[in-house]
Amino acid sequence: MENDVDIVAFGAHADDIEIGMAGTIAKYAAQGKKVVFCDLTEAELSSNGTVEIRHQEAKQAAEILGVTTRINLGLPDRGLFVTDEAIRQVAEVIRRFQPKVIFAPYEKDRHPDHGQCSRLVQEAVFSAGIRKYTTTNALPAHKVKHVYFYMINGFHTPDFCVDISNHIEEKKNSLLAYRSQFQLEAGAVATPLTNGYIEAVEARERMMGKEVGVSYAEGFKVLKPLLLENDVIGD
Repeated sequence: MENDVDIVAFGAHADDIEIGMAGTIAKYAAQGKKVVFCDLTEAELSSNGTVEIRHQEAKQAAEILGVTTRINLGLPDRGLFVTDEAIRQVAEVIRRFQPKVIFAPYEKDRHPDHGQCSRLVQEAVFSAGIRKYTTTNALPAHKVKHVYFYMINGFHTPDFCVDISNHIEEKKNSLLAYRSQFQLEAGAVATPLTNGYIEAVEARERMMGKEVGVSYAEGFKVLKPLLLENDVIGD
């Protein structure tokens, strides 16, 4: 077990977390929070780049954001399904790092893997907290305090936002680390990611920010109501 982890963020592919919440990660990492990224697949079916290139890009992006550890479960790209074995692997990650908070993709997304990742993480969060549920390394149960969902493709009305005005450049730089995905280089094929995708993400975060009165914000969804104790009135 690796204690004192504040956040574990899950994504189906390397770059999912960065698209959805790189600014939030950079913000909390700058505050000294310990953050772990877990990519479920190696994105081996990506139109551009190779598995090796994607690993290098993911490492660079994590370093830009101040992420403590990044791991990859090697589950099959476009083969993500809510199976007993997949749940067990994700639950083992949760028990290994014992995070206070987990982030996963919002399940309403044009890419099926993102929705499957969301559902898989939800199942694993529940199983990881059951004392008699067994994982490969027989780690003790761990109950996560909060589970939040970030947006990858599209725009959904958020349940809450995080001000990332001071970290938008880190977000953009983390995405630029994925040259194979977001830049149309020699020998590459055009995809939705190579056609102004980073600019569209920046515009989305600017719009989110306008909604809550800041320059840039990232929006998140929840499954249950948020409990406010001392923040009802606000500043």
